[in-house]
Amino acid sequence: MVRSLWSAATGMNAQQTNVDTIANNLANVNTVGYKAQVGQFKTLLYQNLQTATTTANGDPKPITSQVGLGVRNSSINQIFTQGSLIASDSDTAFAIEGDGFFAVRNSNDEINYTRNGDFTWALTGNNNIMLTTSDGLPVLDTQGRTIVLAGAFITSRITISADGTLYYPDANNNPQSLNITIGTFQFRNPAGLERQGDCLWAVTAASGQAINEATTANINRSKVVQGYLEGSNVQVADEMVNLIVAQRAYEMNSKAITTSDEMMQQANNLKR
Repeated sequence: MVRSLWSAATGMNAQQTNVDTIANNLANVNTVGYKAQVGQFKTLLYQNLQTATTTANGDPKPITSQVGLGVRNSSINQIFTQGSLIASDSDTAFAIEGDGFFAVRNSNDEINYTRNGDFTWALTGNNNIMLTTSDGLPVLDTQGRTIVLAGAFITSRITISADGTLYYPDANNNPQSLNITIGTFQFRNPAGLERQGDCLWAVTAASGQAINEATTANINRSKVVQGYLEGSNVQVADEMVNLIVAQRAYEMNSKAITTSDEMMQQANNLKR
């Protein structure tokens, strides 16, 4: 077995995954609430060409003789830096400033978390209105309940405060609290969240359980901003540079395979 062929092949596979990750970031550069991903690599096992031994004088040799056997992707890390706030004409556009997540209930009756605050008011079967995502998933309040308003509310007049509390004007046009607050939650290790698609994340053992900002003391609470959406945190210039680096690494590994093939061809021609 020619080690260089297999080592270069692992390099090409790893760089292909790296390019896939970068391409996904660039594809979602305009996706609301999207968080960029970064591929990480780790070296494979090493083969001993010569075990540790002693010199002619009986002294131990200062170095060993090992050769690497390639590389593989060790992880794809999620970057949860703050995205830029983009103004929106929608009354139900909410952006989060801080480390919090909105909570929504998916079609399997499980709770997912998102930074995409592009919500809307939907009519329920009994003619009430419910706050949902654009896909119709119910948004949850601080107590884990769906946000449903019963009565003749005009949705365009509903406002929220920085802590996510809903307000509606009275007869004198003074905002009055509806005693409902949009839930915001944090995680000790958000990088451990599992992506579910559509900018949704699920809790895992690595992320830890969700921390309710409304009921947890000594925590930096997030700020909810109405009339704005959080844009993707993808930096296009950085991603393009990373794409060029990944492409060059792929080409170099390809060149290593070609070189190894030519060397074997020359060795086979020696007997002719």
